[in-house]
Amino acid sequence: MSINEYLEKLQGLDYKNLYQNDFFLTWDKTQDEIFAIFAVADALRYLRENNISPKIFDSGLGISIFRDNSTRTRFSFASACNFLGLEVQDLDEQKSQIAHGETVKETANMISFMADVIGIRDDMYIGKGHTYQVNVARYVEEGYKDGVLTQRPTIVNLQCDIDHPTQTLADALHLIHEFGGVENLKGKKIAMTWAYSPSYGKPLSVPQGVIGLMTRFGMDVVLAHPEGYEVMSEVEEVAKENAKKYGGKFTKTNSMEEAFKDADIVYPKSWAPFAAMEQRTDLFGQGKTKEIEELERELLKQNEEHMDWACTEEMMKLTKNGKALYMHCLPADITGVSCRRGEVDESVFDRYRIPLYKEASYKPYIIAAMIFLQKVENPVDMLRKLYDRKQPRLLR
Repeated sequence: MSINEYLEKLQGLDYKNLYQNDFFLTWDKTQDEIFAIFAVADALRYLRENNISPKIFDSGLGISIFRDNSTRTRFSFASACNFLGLEVQDLDEQKSQIAHGETVKETANMISFMADVIGIRDDMYIGKGHTYQVNVARYVEEGYKDGVLTQRPTIVNLQCDIDHPTQTLADALHLIHEFGGVENLKGKKIAMTWAYSPSYGKPLSVPQGVIGLMTRFGMDVVLAHPEGYEVMSEVEEVAKENAKKYGGKFTKTNSMEEAFKDADIVYPKSWAPFAAMEQRTDLFGQGKTKEIEELERELLKQNEEHMDWACTEEMMKLTKNGKALYMHCLPADITGVSCRRGEVDESVFDRYRIPLYKEASYKPYIIAAMIFLQKVENPVDMLRKLYDRKQPRLLR
């Protein structure tokens, strides 16, 4: 597609509420706003692939706060900020005054004097991550209104306890390109299934994000997991409402085979049971370290009861023509490679390695599009200006 086609897509959408706003959950955004992010992400990718600089900032900071380990999301956020002209500073809480009791309100303002965006990953504890992100947004808003901050940095959810919007939007854009347009996703069956992992405590935000977003495109979304591995009921309600509104389906099953049968897309991924994660959060709040360790041992034993929940070659044969698109947010637990038994067979993973890497490659552009739409009042005019200017990104 040409830059004009991407701009034409944008011109027909109502996304003005993204400007000077935060991005927490995909289901908080309208359909037009979601499609605007896709269009801008594609336009920005077009500029880079054609050696045109997309920088809209001369200076400024993108602040990253990671309360959990990360590779793809950390580097995607850094890439997106640099792509638009911002430098990135990571807030290491152990090296800051937070370790000495500095409040969230004070920290939020102290890091924001020259910051334009704050990306936060806080996914470890149920009821904590999303709340923390909302509080940071509230405190920087107060700082801006009080005249402490000359600009109000916007918040981007890089993963919380509820949703992982940068991941699932990248997943969706990958599907849009794989199937030749968002209209071609309608009726496609996607199996979001639990899969065995020898580790414990993987967040629920990916499966929740997938069912909360893919149901917006008229897809047949199936959530599969063993009994006891439920996700948040509130997010299931979001998926049900989306399915009704956009003409798709949302169903649940305790059979991986049923979910994989005739599926166009499969997304086998381990996660911890919602009830156990709630219990873990309560124990953490009480400082009960030994009890958390005991809970971990119990959950690992529980996982071992479901080692047959794996994306094997036999399981893939159940999918549509035996050729469903395999997806994963990465890193996957690969049987015989990263662990003895895991989420996916090595042969399956290797066959889909290139599509998986392409799936991951959309995330920097999704994050850049979020920042762009939050900071630019007239995105069509700005994209046109960047294209017409043709400032080379790389001097040749």
